[in-house]
Amino acid sequence: MKIKETSFQPDIEFDRTDFNDGQLLAFYRELLKPRLIEEKMLVLLRQGKISKWFSGIGQEAISIGVTLSLQKDEYILPMHRNLGVFTAREIPLYRLFSQWQGKASGFTKGRDRSFHFGTQEYKIVGMISHLGPQLGVADGIALAHRLQKEQKITAVFTGEGGTSEGDFHEALNIASVWQLPVMFCVENNGYGLSTPTSQQYNCENIADRAVGYGMESHIIDGNNILEVYGKVSRLAESMRKDPRPVLLEFKTFRMRGHEEASGTKYVPNDLMQQWAIKDPVDNFREFLLAEKMLSENLDNQYKAEIKQEIDEDLKKANAEAGIDFNETEELNDVYQEFHYEEFTHSEETEELRFIDAVSQGLRQSMQRHENLVLMGQDIAEYGGVFKITENFVEEFGTQRVRNTPICESGIVETAMGLSIKAMKAMVEMQFADFVSSGFNPVVNYLAKVHYRWNQQADVVIRMPCGAGVGAGPFHSQTNEAWFTKTPGLKVVYPAFPYDAKGLLNTAFNDPNPVLFFEHKALYRSIRQQVPKDYYTLPFGKAALLREGRDVTVISFGAAVHWALETLDAHPEIDADLLDLRSLQPLDTEAIFSSVKKTGKVIILQEDSVFGGIGSDISAMIAQECFEALDAPVMRVGSLETPIPFSKALEEGYLPKKRFEEKILELLKY
Repeated sequence: MKIKETSFQPDIEFDRTDFNDGQLLAFYRELLKPRLIEEKMLVLLRQGKISKWFSGIGQEAISIGVTLSLQKDEYILPMHRNLGVFTAREIPLYRLFSQWQGKASGFTKGRDRSFHFGTQEYKIVGMISHLGPQLGVADGIALAHRLQKEQKITAVFTGEGGTSEGDFHEALNIASVWQLPVMFCVENNGYGLSTPTSQQYNCENIADRAVGYGMESHIIDGNNILEVYGKVSRLAESMRKDPRPVLLEFKTFRMRGHEEASGTKYVPNDLMQQWAIKDPVDNFREFLLAEKMLSENLDNQYKAEIKQEIDEDLKKANAEAGIDFNETEELNDVYQEFHYEEFTHSEETEELRFIDAVSQGLRQSMQRHENLVLMGQDIAEYGGVFKITENFVEEFGTQRVRNTPICESGIVETAMGLSIKAMKAMVEMQFADFVSSGFNPVVNYLAKVHYRWNQQADVVIRMPCGAGVGAGPFHSQTNEAWFTKTPGLKVVYPAFPYDAKGLLNTAFNDPNPVLFFEHKALYRSIRQQVPKDYYTLPFGKAALLREGRDVTVISFGAAVHWALETLDAHPEIDADLLDLRSLQPLDTEAIFSSVKKTGKVIILQEDSVFGGIGSDISAMIAQECFEALDAPVMRVGSLETPIPFSKALEEGYLPKKRFEEKILELLKY
């Protein structure tokens, strides 16, 4: 075997002390594979055979070094430029090519592109375009490892631009407070699209931020495969024995555009040249040649073998037929299939307030599901602001009933991570209004994850909501319409203790994300006989509280009680009163059946009228029951204003009195 004669002095210093020849050659081959795939993809992009490409050329050593440092069953959460994660985990190339072409052998059935996918088979959880949420998801996976007493770590990637997002800070804070074994890998490649680091943060190193979170950090030459693998593998072994988060800043550079269409004109030429001579693949090749471990012949052999694999797998992907649209399949895949199991109760009941029924359902679900973890602000020893989880710590411990920092986004993401590890999670929003601080992971991660790559989001978010208690604009919203609009979420909104307990139990059995609304004004004002033992009630089944022939009243939540009061005050009104209980799924059969019987309908909701779910229900009725209607569909809701504080203003804001006027008007129509 002829060895290339060279006097090359690499720009990177490689310390091979801890590595034998076989390991070094294996590292080189691992580096070479994503580089050659990328070069091929750039050709295909120019030919219009793929739609988009985010290049990681120049950053391969980070992905390869980190992935090889982890065990095969440890999760990695990569980004766009981490092709090496996928190749080092030995995903068949034709599946990657099919993914990029939107074909069925990919991982998302053509529903998402590039690296926006996950795979439990290879323990990879891909990104979403919002970048930050995956950091908190890594926290959840790591928390599951700790709760399951597994000596495992989780690695999650982000870029220097992503460290400006609030999710980054929330995820690091959670991981530090809970001592979660997460390796936060920041690829500092100089630019967030065209914005240089000088405009992204105002400290010398991103690693310096770790001090503020009380966590360890390291700066690593991201272009040196031996330094990356050596330091990361030692840290990984240490973190398995001593669980803790570590922040790693990999210094590297992006040699191509953010994506190919953006180009690199914004990068000074001298800076590009400085980093070109630090290329991780070229430098390592020259090092191996100089050390006489690699020959030109062996190098060519490696390249030929990899190129042959690329060509064969690309041919296989190209030959695969494109995906045909199937409306039924598309709709069915939005939610994970859930076979409702009815648990019936005994005759033994007790009178419970609404709040007690929620608490009892929560406790019994915790007893039934040993993998259920509760998270929220002040829910542990304090019992939550409404005392729903009071004394739970004594029975279930602080590992399963967890106080959280004030970071709604990060905790929703952590719940998602628990679900990835086959656990169940509940997040208590202290007030439903505060979900706005965690809105992104709810509607963009939880809601879409099953449709995108068949991953369940087994998360219940409890939403104490509603006006009538003088709490003002930030503690009184009933914001169910934010979520009924979003495919992939289930929305439940009971009005009675019996329903609250049974529906909450079902929510924890359902593997899909559930927004569970609990009206604060009902907590201690409504009582009912409730079975003592565990039982469930189905989603999507409305309750017919009263039967009549003159008008249909449709409502949910506290508004149901306003409707009851109005009907009690007017015994002459012969009405069907339908309590929806579940808003998504919605019992359209019960709605249409009642409207076709009475010919008149009024929808009462606490939310303001415009954009509320009542608008959609009225449109559905107009479409499906037009010939049966004897009057226009009437909607009644709160004023189109924020919710005021003072009692007089709040009473004027709420629709209770207007409902009485409108139903009498409707009956005269």
